[in-house]
Amino acid sequence: MRSIKGLFLIISLLFLLGFTELSQAQELDYEPKVLLVTAHPDDDALFAATVFKTTHLLDGVVDLAIMTNGEGGYKYSTLGNYIYNRELDREEVGREYLPGIRKRELMAGGKIVGMRNYFFFDQVDDEYSRDISRAMQKWDTNWIKQRLQNILKEQQYDFVFTMTPSKTTHGHHKASAILALLAIQELPEGERPIVFATTIVDSLGDKINYNQLEGYPISKVMEGQHLMEFDRTQKFGHENRLDYKIIANWVIAEHKSQGTMQLLMGRGNVEQYRPYAINDKEDLTKAKIFFEAVNEVPIYRNPNVEFRN
Repeated sequence: MRSIKGLFLIISLLFLLGFTELSQAQELDYEPKVLLVTAHPDDDALFAATVFKTTHLLDGVVDLAIMTNGEGGYKYSTLGNYIYNRELDREEVGREYLPGIRKRELMAGGKIVGMRNYFFFDQVDDEYSRDISRAMQKWDTNWIKQRLQNILKEQQYDFVFTMTPSKTTHGHHKASAILALLAIQELPEGERPIVFATTIVDSLGDKINYNQLEGYPISKVMEGQHLMEFDRTQKFGHENRLDYKIIANWVIAEHKSQGTMQLLMGRGNVEQYRPYAINDKEDLTKAKIFFEAVNEVPIYRNPNVEFRN
């Protein structure tokens, strides 16, 4: 009798948790490998939904190369003082402790989306500025490019996602993208991953005012209709009550030392990926198939959860 009750409980829990969907994710004939290149220890939230689907549902791997140590975030750490029991919003305290704290926050969020590995470049996070030259002058850019090239050669990624180096964004965001592009450009053409500029918009097909960063022709994106997207509001689960903004919110919530980061909770519906002009146009077929697979509503399965009577 106990075994029958246990079986009924398992079946009921599987039904209630919504592990069964009507359609199945498109299968790829390879396991995709993706490298994210970002500036700060919370920028990876930009890619959260695509990363989650890549690692959990397409059997892929995602790694992160992060340029700075995040110490410049001390100005926004007032509420974090009460979580970490330190005066993190005092510059001398924040610069000492935030690098370690923000790495732990980053990896907590990374665990949610299934991040595999982290490459910390530990460049100084001095202060907010839209001027890319500050980072390009203060960072060890030759070492960064060489290390990125070594990582790319060793890991042989299919795709690299950068932040869009637009005029109005943080100079560190711009610099991280430019350095990734410079590293990729120096690889033999047959060994280059497909590289994208990523941003968040409100609706599918929204246009942003970006073609390239002035003074950096390598940052030019491809002309024409080559936009790859993932809609975070895609519905699934019991009565279609769930969507992928939940995943992004979970990641954001881990960055408790960064008060302004929490203000992004629930904002942004669509992850947009624009291929840079540096890519071979023939390779975009592979990218298109990848994003079609990312956008499929999958059959959710119980990930090795043990149920007890």
